[in-house]
Amino acid sequence: MQWMLDNMWIVPALPLAGAALNGLLGRHWPKRVVDAIGVGSTGLSFLLALELIREFASLSAEQIPWVKAYFPWIWAGNLRADFALQVDQLTVVMLLVVTGVGWIIHIYSMGYMAHEGGYYRFFAYLNLFMFFMLILVMAANYLLMFVGWEGVGLSSYLLIGFYFLRKSAADAGKKAFVVNRIGDCGFLLALFLIFSTFHTFNYQEIFAAVAPLAAEPMGQIGVLTAICLLMFVGATGKSAQLPLYVWLPDAMEGPTPVSALIHAATMVTAGVYVVARSSTLFVHAPTAMAVVAIIGGLTAFYAATIGLVQTDIKRVLAYSTVSQLGYMFLACGVGAFAAGIFHLFTHAFFKALLFLASGSVIHALGGEQDMRRMGGLRTKIPWTYWTMLAGTLAIAGAPLFSGFFSKDVILWETYSSPYGNKLLWALGLGGALLTAFYMFRLIFLTFHGAPRYDEEHVHVHESRWPMLGPLVALAVLSVAGGWMALPVLWGGGDHFEEYLAPAFAVANAAKEEAARATEALYTHGLELGLMGLAIVVAAVGFGIAWWIYIRRPQTPEQLAESFHAPYKVLLNKYYVDEIYDAVVVWPIEWISRVVFWRAMDAGAIDGTADGLGKLARDCGDEVRHIQSGNTRSYAAWVVVGAIVFTTLLILWSK
Repeated sequence: MQWMLDNMWIVPALPLAGAALNGLLGRHWPKRVVDAIGVGSTGLSFLLALELIREFASLSAEQIPWVKAYFPWIWAGNLRADFALQVDQLTVVMLLVVTGVGWIIHIYSMGYMAHEGGYYRFFAYLNLFMFFMLILVMAANYLLMFVGWEGVGLSSYLLIGFYFLRKSAADAGKKAFVVNRIGDCGFLLALFLIFSTFHTFNYQEIFAAVAPLAAEPMGQIGVLTAICLLMFVGATGKSAQLPLYVWLPDAMEGPTPVSALIHAATMVTAGVYVVARSSTLFVHAPTAMAVVAIIGGLTAFYAATIGLVQTDIKRVLAYSTVSQLGYMFLACGVGAFAAGIFHLFTHAFFKALLFLASGSVIHALGGEQDMRRMGGLRTKIPWTYWTMLAGTLAIAGAPLFSGFFSKDVILWETYSSPYGNKLLWALGLGGALLTAFYMFRLIFLTFHGAPRYDEEHVHVHESRWPMLGPLVALAVLSVAGGWMALPVLWGGGDHFEEYLAPAFAVANAAKEEAARATEALYTHGLELGLMGLAIVVAAVGFGIAWWIYIRRPQTPEQLAESFHAPYKVLLNKYYVDEIYDAVVVWPIEWISRVVFWRAMDAGAIDGTADGLGKLARDCGDEVRHIQSGNTRSYAAWVVVGAIVFTTLLILWSK
């Protein structure tokens, strides 16, 4: 039975229906009805996605990818784009992340947002986001995927600026929207180039045309390299990579469930998904892959350095997200697309958990987000503490936690892949050290030591089960979500990578051919040795954090005074926002205000219109004096007119 495979459109349609119902009618409904529609639609979408995956598992290799075109969407000349959806192994992974983690976050939102205004509007926006994200990952062509791509940008703008009466939230929403549009310009140019080259937007037709081609030489920018570079420009905007990462930390102005859904589990991974989906193109453009790897490695390390000194608990996690996304791009850039998706998969669990747990902390402290005003919460909110600790161990790469497996395979691939580089591996290893340090710094400042909040006025309380239940579920996934790679420890296979192998068949074949050309020999013993080194590095990060924030709590202030200049640079995020304001924002505002508004709009356009009006008024004022009321004057004018008219007739007749 393949009913769900033939009707997979229902999976994204359910959240869309929930968004429409709550958005149009939710104002008049009680919260329990809004909950039933908002949470129920995504829960049902998750269940149908599971049924879709079950039916997909029964397909033969020849039937994959399963593509279903429902109707012609755009048909003009030789341009035809159907509303067509597809499912393959990569789609399965993304469906589990988007619908599963998305549903858990919807459940959490019932508790977190219970006393907020615009409750129905919040769930309408969440559902709308889910719809567009599902369209993005299920689309069978680039044009339909671009609809989902732009839709999640719109939805993120609405959700980040949810508290629109607060200027900082409204500004953050606009910043996210504008920065993403910058990246999307590159993506749109890539689509134009794709169609002009292949005359189609369909994945399978494009990949089939590219697969037999030879890879473009390194250092040369051919058509495929240009397409991939432009596509990656869009990915740097959506997935917050250098230099377009600046919107994501500010996006923490949105409600905490928004941070968990959009900026941990789904939207920010869209760029990684697009690069992975286009792996056939990228392996034929080694220059573009090198750019992806370099940007990913630099971002992973760079963002981690900023996270070292941030004091807002959500901003620490925001820069952590930027850093972890860098690891995913690093994996894709060295040809390890399955490893990048594996980290996307595990990251969805532990980062969603960390954001939701931070929301539980903020909720317990009555809205406080500054870690310097926390401390001593370990025994007062134990469920939040233990679940957040599980997420921290996962992201730090503690052995047998999910992040340990996915991060280790990225580091190994960066070291051993023919597309890899030892310097990039060192950057990744350094990022792992910094990650362990700043995450345990967060744990120690938040939950350990003496309370630094006003205990007389702040009544710390554990969250209710609508919030704790999702934390426990995500904690379990943060522990066990990477166990599919467990056999690697004794020389076995990575089941996650094996499952995704058909989706990356062309890319894997290209990597194997490149590996044979390099004749490099890497043993399982070396892999285990590098794995052990990564564990030692994470342990060092933990040890330094423990020594500074638990054993010698006066040390942070001493270090800040001793290294005042570097500390200020990191605290102010390398002054990148200020540089962008000075170099980009201020000149554009000045040109808009002085040249386009005052000179062109007010001066030229309005001045011309006003000048013509004044001229007509002045002429009318002069002519009106002819109306003197004197009969002799009128007679004289009649005679003058007759003479002039007669003269003109005589001249015309000649």
